[in-house]
Amino acid sequence: MDPRHNAQDVVRCGLCKENIVQSYCDFCHVSLCKPCIGEHISDEYDKHKIVPFKERKSTLMFPTCKSHSKETCKLQCKSCTVLICALCAASETHKGHDFIVLEDIYKTNKTGIEKDAEEIEKVIAPTYEEMRNELIKQIESLNGDYEKITIVISEQGVKWHTEVERVINKMKNEITEIKEKHRDILEKHLNEIKQIEFLIKENVSTLKDLEESKDVTVIVNYRTKIKEFRKMPFKVHVTLPTFCPKPINRDQVCEMFGTLKPLVSTINEDGYTNELPEDSSGELIDIPDFINTFNTGYNNLRCVSFHTEEEIWTSAGSGIIIKSFTTSGNCMNTIKTKQGVYPDDIAVTSAGDLVYCDRISKTLNQVKDGKIEEIIVFQRWKPINLCVSSTGDLLVVLSYDDRTQSKVARYSGSIEKQAIQFDDEGNHLYSSSFSMKYIAENENLDICVADWGAGAVVVVNQDGKLRWRYTGLPSEAKKNPFKPRGITTNSQSQILTADCKNHCIHILDQDGQFLHYIENVKDPYGLCVDNHDNLYVAEWTGDVKVIKYLK
Repeated sequence: MDPRHNAQDVVRCGLCKENIVQSYCDFCHVSLCKPCIGEHISDEYDKHKIVPFKERKSTLMFPTCKSHSKETCKLQCKSCTVLICALCAASETHKGHDFIVLEDIYKTNKTGIEKDAEEIEKVIAPTYEEMRNELIKQIESLNGDYEKITIVISEQGVKWHTEVERVINKMKNEITEIKEKHRDILEKHLNEIKQIEFLIKENVSTLKDLEESKDVTVIVNYRTKIKEFRKMPFKVHVTLPTFCPKPINRDQVCEMFGTLKPLVSTINEDGYTNELPEDSSGELIDIPDFINTFNTGYNNLRCVSFHTEEEIWTSAGSGIIIKSFTTSGNCMNTIKTKQGVYPDDIAVTSAGDLVYCDRISKTLNQVKDGKIEEIIVFQRWKPINLCVSSTGDLLVVLSYDDRTQSKVARYSGSIEKQAIQFDDEGNHLYSSSFSMKYIAENENLDICVADWGAGAVVVVNQDGKLRWRYTGLPSEAKKNPFKPRGITTNSQSQILTADCKNHCIHILDQDGQFLHYIENVKDPYGLCVDNHDNLYVAEWTGDVKVIKYLK
């Protein structure tokens, strides 16, 4: 086979195209065999730089001096910041100036370029790829996520239509009953009139007979009834019922129907994402304002979950009754647990359905229209705590039967979509005991767990990657070790967690930095916030305290 056409052929001379290359001109960038070197430099051009082929492109190419065309610039004048040759450096123009060797600058910048290239290839580019893939994933799931919200709104609409139809039918039934009563009154009066008419006709007939009679005795004994007939009966007047429609207040209707949380905007800084609601200030009040307190009747209150100002659900660490209160403390509803044991945690869906978990029966239960339904029955795992995500999914903290492991699972209905258990090194994210691990989803979709057993708040992103842990401030800050109980988040992506032993609430930013304490709470357990970010604190003593802590 002709070596010139062999796919495995070695590099050939760039001039003759036949011989194997041995050298390289670093100035002309031409591969050369040994016989062709002489021909290549025969033009006596003094810029040729012949090097071994393996050392090709190793010669530095310095610029030609503008003042001395046959010289190359290998220096830079620090005073004039121009490139110069050796002759320039010796001239009067640059007398007394300091110079920098260009090769030193070249080596320094070359090292920087290599580091930049490495960082871009290994760090920055993969990060942007991850961001791109994440955005694509979010865009692809938009229709499904918004469809879930639309379904919830539609379900709420069906409930409203059903309730309106119920009210209408009730009123129609009332109208029918009233109409029948009206009819009875009129028919009774009609019968009375008919009876009198019959008597009148009888009397008229008698009078006509008497007019024709010649019997003196009969005429003498006649007694007139004209006074009775002249006396008219009472006139019965029945007023028709009137329907008084109330004007429809659209603002009140919207508020009663439900509210949409504002869209969250994204600010990108150095590849990291900080998400802030569009209309929030987020400034903390130095001294929080305790705006309300009401008692639930429990002696060991553990959980509180806000739906509306007329529906605040609570549950305790003993007893089988879940209670719903208004903000003024009126008990509006009670639910008896299906299994006959106290609920470990409670939450409320956006549609207003109560959800609670029971570790004894290993079930997740939903209260819909007053009926309790088991929506998930777990195998070998016990549900400890739960919350409802922004997409309507349920985030459930589960502990294994033998107490060797715990995890967070995301459920859509009864289908597990995600399990979060280990960090990137394969270590357990959460303590393994059955101890409480209250959970909340942040506005930036981080999943926050107050792990009492670990003495830490553990935060992962929506993909389950560990972001940070918070283990409280240094020991001298508080008397007792940090053991978090309840946890909730607000519209500022701030995280609030209950420090039961130290009788306070810790407020953190979305990156785990401590911001502030809320003091003067006694044995705080469960936490939640309302639509105005007011904090509801379930105290073990049975009180719920409502606290304004944001301006």
